[in-house]
Amino acid sequence: MLELSMHILDIVQNALAAGASRVEIRVREDLGKDLLTLEVEDNGRGMSAELARKVTDPFYTSRTTREVGLGLPLLKLAAERCGGRLEVLSQEGKGTVISATFELDHFDRAPLGDMGETMAVLIGANPGVDFVYDHRVDGQGYRLSTREMREVLGTASLDDPRVHDFIRLDVQEGLKKIKAASFPKIMEVLR
Repeated sequence: MLELSMHILDIVQNALAAGASRVEIRVREDLGKDLLTLEVEDNGRGMSAELARKVTDPFYTSRTTREVGLGLPLLKLAAERCGGRLEVLSQEGKGTVISATFELDHFDRAPLGDMGETMAVLIGANPGVDFVYDHRVDGQGYRLSTREMREVLGTASLDDPRVHDFIRLDVQEGLKKIKAASFPKIMEVLR
């Protein structure tokens, strides 16, 4: 996948297929440690320890429509290629946490991609799911919660095209602000 946001989209789709009603997406950029962490946590049905070990094998899939499942194996490969790793923590009946780390400035690391569009698509296609998107760059943060959005919107639906545009733009602007606030730290790291 060309962008990490596509990996996030894939993981969230897996969570929704596992019956998740709440999905939290966390992105952490630690400039001092040169570390990017992506986490997706859900309250779906979870997996056994054995299944959690198998899901990074490209020749294993629980799907009946095809014989391979490449989403998590490709994310694992992308993380390892960039000095990171992939962890799958899951408990049956409780949910799953997928965590991938990358060297932030690694030459081979794919760009994060358009998280505004990714979140707008996920929320618009799944208006009944509680999503949280929390992105931090050295302590500066942006957070989006659909539960909070529903309180503000009242009767308007999260799948309304105007809400889609609002979500996309809000995430994009929020990320610009935290990156701008982190600019002095970026300059310090570069010295």
